[in-house]
Amino acid sequence: MASMLEIGSIFVFIVHDQSFSPVKTQRTFEGAYMRTALGQFSFALIILKIFTSEFYPIGALFAVYGTAIMLVAIYRRHEGNRQFFDQEETDEEPFFESDGAGGTVTRLRKTIVVKKKFRTSGNSIALLMLLSLSAYVALMVMLWNLGT
Repeated sequence: MASMLEIGSIFVFIVHDQSFSPVKTQRTFEGAYMRTALGQFSFALIILKIFTSEFYPIGALFAVYGTAIMLVAIYRRHEGNRQFFDQEETDEEPFFESDGAGGTVTRLRKTIVVKKKFRTSGNSIALLMLLSLSAYVALMVMLWNLGT
């Protein structure tokens, strides 16, 4: 959808991108973190309820990991409002118009395109990577010690 404004002798076209929606993006990213945390809580509950007491540390590890992912999800939600920003691009081109007396007048047509941009959340992704890596290392150590 485009709208046009006339400012003096300059026409300004503003293009709005209707396919971008911050709500859709927030739902996708925040939902992924929350679903992952709930999956970890469910797996921890299964381990704690079904297996014997020697597996309790593994269940506790998954519960702590789920809590950490939930905290990252809350941080991600907090950061989500600052991650959407507008970027304006301006383009000017001359066009000719009749002046009514048989001559032509040169005017400038200025086009402003407003684009919605999304900046990734590298901090929360790096934090989640470190949490996952440490959880997997701890799980491997626990499984290694389980056999001895």
